[in-house]
Amino acid sequence: MIKILHLSDIHMGSGFSHGKINPETGLNTRLEDFVNSLSQCINRALSEPVDLVIFGGDAFPDATPAPYVQEAFASQFRRLADAKIPTVLLVGNHDQHSQGLGGASLCIYRTLGVPGVVVGDRLTTHRITTRNGLIQILTLPWLTRSTLMTRQETEGLSLVEINHLLIERLEVVLEAEIRRLDPNVPSILLGHLMADNASLGAERYLAVGKGFTLPVSLLARPCFDYVALGHVHRHQNLNKSNDPPVVYPGSIERVDFSEEKEEKGYVMLEIERGDTEWEFCPLSARTFQTIEIDVSKIEDPQAAIVKAIAKHNIQDAVVRLIYKLRSEQLDLIDTSELHRALSASHTYSIQPELISQLARPRIPELSASNSIDPIDALKTYLDNRNDLKDIAELMLDAAHNLLANDVEVTPESLTQEQDFALSNNKDTQLKLL
Repeated sequence: MIKILHLSDIHMGSGFSHGKINPETGLNTRLEDFVNSLSQCINRALSEPVDLVIFGGDAFPDATPAPYVQEAFASQFRRLADAKIPTVLLVGNHDQHSQGLGGASLCIYRTLGVPGVVVGDRLTTHRITTRNGLIQILTLPWLTRSTLMTRQETEGLSLVEINHLLIERLEVVLEAEIRRLDPNVPSILLGHLMADNASLGAERYLAVGKGFTLPVSLLARPCFDYVALGHVHRHQNLNKSNDPPVVYPGSIERVDFSEEKEEKGYVMLEIERGDTEWEFCPLSARTFQTIEIDVSKIEDPQAAIVKAIAKHNIQDAVVRLIYKLRSEQLDLIDTSELHRALSASHTYSIQPELISQLARPRIPELSASNSIDPIDALKTYLDNRNDLKDIAELMLDAAHNLLANDVEVTPESLTQEQDFALSNNKDTQLKLL
């Protein structure tokens, strides 16, 4: 069997605001955290050793990372090249330039001809010879609407109609590539995408209006022995029957507090034609910890906050302290004592919230813990804003156009009716800020 390590969503260079400068290296400690997690993955690949490493996309937060960030990433994958372990680097949405034009941050590895490194920046099949045999990797990089369709073809269509048309076109291209596969050789689909029944978090909004959602039925085909995905930061298997497994390994480090409760890691698998065994391997990623308390009705808010901090293990964690209080309680808070109580953490932030500022009722559907489609979120918001009911339909139309066409809404792009309605609702619009 062929042994493979599958990792994804490294995002090297992210989250610097949650770190601090290491005086010994001059580097942000969060960069060192990401390097450490990636190093753990590479260590495992070398110690096994594996026959192949596949990366599911999003190496960096954008397509133009700082040189020292690129060096930190390259130094780890260089270890695989030195060990003669072939590696497939798939291009994700964060690796591409705006609108998917102008190349990608990972293409330099192909240009330099790094031994054993394959860059997956287009839909094609790579036949790779490993120490334990031949394997086929069909790469499906992040696709935007503009990749498959022109603006003229989408004009006048709803988002649902556009998505159906996009999936139909992709299915034709994918089917043509599948027919070229050798049925006697193990095959893997390596894709950076949103699957329709994945449990999503912040990823839904990171590429809003740029990509589209694919049905799992399009991916889970018997011609594939394993479907290796990237883009979603939460580890999950979308095909519980494992025929084939459709797996997001998740990101290797927490990017922000939206991933506070997610376990981070990578996937190890052994594969042969018609048989795949896999397991998720957790990483010792940096802990994120939220401490939230409402002291607005407590006589001694300071003591309550300090007690809440003491209940949590904050050693070397990235911590945010959120406490709600009344304006008249502000003088009762000794922030210097809070700083001392949080000093054992790696870094921390203190966020007091006045009850008077929270008087407007929250909309449960729009809480941070829920994932909701952008259009549904806007509808929910407008349903709770009677003062916007006169322009609600125009706002929804504008949102549909924005997401469908990937264009910026400017005064020139508004119809006379929309321009008149918005110009006569300036007071109303200010309330959105």
